[in-house]
Amino acid sequence: MAASSDKKMLGPLVASIDQGTSSTRFLVFNAKTAELVSHHQVEINQSFPKEGWVEEDPKEILQSVYECVEKTCSKLTKLNINISNIKAIGVTNQRETTLVWDKYTGEPLYNAIVWLDLRTQSTVENLINRTPKRDKNHLKPKTGLPISTYFSAVKLRWLLDNVAEVQQAVLSHRAMFGTVDSWLIWCLTGGRSGGVHCTDVSNASRTMLFNIHTMQWDPELCAYFDIPMDILPKVRSSSEIYGAMKSGSLTGVPISGCMGDQSAALFGQMCFQDGQAKNTYGTGCFLLRNTGAKAVMSDHGLLTTVAYQLGREQPACYALEGSVAIAGAVVRWLKDNLGIIQSTSEIEKLASAAGTSYGCYFVPAFSGLYAPYWEPSARGIICGLTQFTNRNHLAFAALEAVCFQTREILDAMNQDSGIPLTQLQVDGGMTSNRLLMQLQADILCIPVVRPSMPETTALGAAMAAGAAEGIRVWNLDPAHLANVTADTFHPQIKRDESELRYARWKKAVLKAMNWETSEPVSNGNGHHN
Repeated sequence: MAASSDKKMLGPLVASIDQGTSSTRFLVFNAKTAELVSHHQVEINQSFPKEGWVEEDPKEILQSVYECVEKTCSKLTKLNINISNIKAIGVTNQRETTLVWDKYTGEPLYNAIVWLDLRTQSTVENLINRTPKRDKNHLKPKTGLPISTYFSAVKLRWLLDNVAEVQQAVLSHRAMFGTVDSWLIWCLTGGRSGGVHCTDVSNASRTMLFNIHTMQWDPELCAYFDIPMDILPKVRSSSEIYGAMKSGSLTGVPISGCMGDQSAALFGQMCFQDGQAKNTYGTGCFLLRNTGAKAVMSDHGLLTTVAYQLGREQPACYALEGSVAIAGAVVRWLKDNLGIIQSTSEIEKLASAAGTSYGCYFVPAFSGLYAPYWEPSARGIICGLTQFTNRNHLAFAALEAVCFQTREILDAMNQDSGIPLTQLQVDGGMTSNRLLMQLQADILCIPVVRPSMPETTALGAAMAAGAAEGIRVWNLDPAHLANVTADTFHPQIKRDESELRYARWKKAVLKAMNWETSEPVSNGNGHHN
């Protein structure tokens, strides 16, 4: 048995809770080589109680974390790996998703309202109408964000206005607000028995209540949304010890890293320098460009966000971000709603069979359009259909839609920074689709670089946790970081053809705009919808 010598060779391990919109994962990495040692994944159910509403059960999210932790630990034990080698845990999470719970019972007071939920559209319209000049960018100087359904403050405002349990809990000082990271860290560190109520700067910067320059909750912003400050979590850096696991196989292991998923992916892709960028293809699509210690404000519809802060005494690092609501979700829609594919992996085969969209364009504005438009009234359309169009063309158009949306953001980013990107680093579940990656290179007219280990979001959170003061098992000095092997996809079509297809896409986007307004619409027989 070579088990004992195997154990010695592994050295310190760092784990990562990756709580995404459609699944939860627990992954364990070797702190010296950044290799993935083992992991477990559990799907998360989404509910759609009304059109445009998207909710998840906070208890199911928490339970999925416990299940992933225990299953991964038992896999490690089977591999003869001692789980006491796990020295720290990082948390990375779907951002903006909003929860309120009772600090004394530990019970959620409502389902989690997911980031792409649209119920707050009228709340947003009311807030914008209250600003001088009805300007959706009124709060941007402090927050880096437009007033939009996307961010947590408007979801929290909706909960305060519409859910009696939340109103009561706030009045009796029992309520706690948090994004998914706060809920998980509070529960995992003891919950109502001394759980730590905190968030990190990257998640806080997505609430619209956080001043990205002072790096604190802002009394004026809280007053604007009429949100009591005593329900907010304490803001910490992205890399420090918050508390320790209080139950399960990893009891006593410190939780010492926390980043919103897109920040974690930027970090895991080693985009530490000003000007480096990555795009993550998950439920949505998120392109982030590191802007260093300077918060660059966008003139082209991008967000300014806090990327991370590596320790309490360290300066914050900022990023420009372009957010697309629907990327992988379009494939799930083709499967669940239209039934034209049986599994999400099938789309590559269908699209490859077509080889072209045959002039069909798909704008998947199911949750309005995010960057660079910030237009909640847009809705999804499929246009350019002929009798020849079949499901293969539709599959191809769906993949192209992901690439066109990325191109729009990249163009905005290049305009804001004045320095065009020469290649795009990519990660996320959809990057296993080779056709998508080739289409992306063709539509951007630059190479697309995909790391061979696609779990960069979880890796980023693990790196932050392992590098924290008091842990220090992960060396972030570039000379010590493991070299990541990658596949590169080069453009294979002429720029003229790429530009023509892009121009047609822009035409389709215009047709999707201003579809849904809050005015009642007559349906032609005298009734109003």
